[in-house]
Amino acid sequence: MTDLGITIDRAASAPASAQLKTALRHAIDAGGLAASERLPTVRAFAAQLGVVPNTVARAYRELEVEGYLVGRGRAGTFVADDPPAPEASPTLERLAVAYLVRTRAAGFTDDEAASAARRATEDPTS
Repeated sequence: MTDLGITIDRAASAPASAQLKTALRHAIDAGGLAASERLPTVRAFAAQLGVVPNTVARAYRELEVEGYLVGRGRAGTFVADDPPAPEASPTLERLAVAYLVRTRAAGFTDDEAASAARRATEDPTS
């Protein structure tokens, strides 16, 4: 079985199924899981992650509803041929909003904040 490099953080506040769903979606978005690639069986993946099979089944089911995965009965679960385009993560959105709130409170305009962010990406060490 292929190790997808996914782990579950038992100390995290997010449920294991949500962590798995997020990790799989990121792997698909980043190209780590290619279109039509077969995923591990629910039982095998659950054993690898140290979770109950229902945790994996729930993540797979939710990702099927969102269009990232396709269940093909006994053949298994596969990455969709045309998964949804990657979106900015909710975490990234929250960070961006927090950045704007702080820059506005410091008296900067949104354009000044955006220019500073662009310059920072060109040389993040400065």
